[in-house]
Amino acid sequence: MRDLGIDPSAKATGFGIVEDKDGRYVPVCFGSIRPSPGLDFPSKLDEIRSDLEKIIAEYAPAEVAIENPFYAKNVKTALALGQVRGACLIAVASRRCALFEYSALEIKKAVSGYGQADKTQVMGMVRALLGIDDPALDSDAADALAAAVCHLNGREFRARLKESESGQGGS
Repeated sequence: MRDLGIDPSAKATGFGIVEDKDGRYVPVCFGSIRPSPGLDFPSKLDEIRSDLEKIIAEYAPAEVAIENPFYAKNVKTALALGQVRGACLIAVASRRCALFEYSALEIKKAVSGYGQADKTQVMGMVRALLGIDDPALDSDAADALAAAVCHLNGREFRARLKESESGQGGS
């Protein structure tokens, strides 16, 4: 199964697709969508939406995991981030993908075991978990890959839990 992780940001929206191949996570593609600097904000949002739609169409992920920010430094930043998330959500909905949202704490904990891990620690763990030695991996793409890994881990856990519950249902 193939999942897309998204780390929304107005400057660089990270994306990363990870495939679960018999319990081994394999990176399919990753990068950052960096809107053209000369564009007005609505046009930047449209560029993010459009690029995500193309990525989803090309790689056909089964599900999408997106970071759901809980904290922003100020109101203006929070509003802008919310609008970027909205553009991402529209891209996902337009391609009819199932969407799952995770807090930064959940994502960091899933890849590093520590919810307060910094960007360097997350990047190091993503590189180790997915076997990535590509210097083109930036922190935005690493955060997106971490979201995909978080979702894959959670899905595996939920499947085992459901299997366990169905086995005990007849007792």
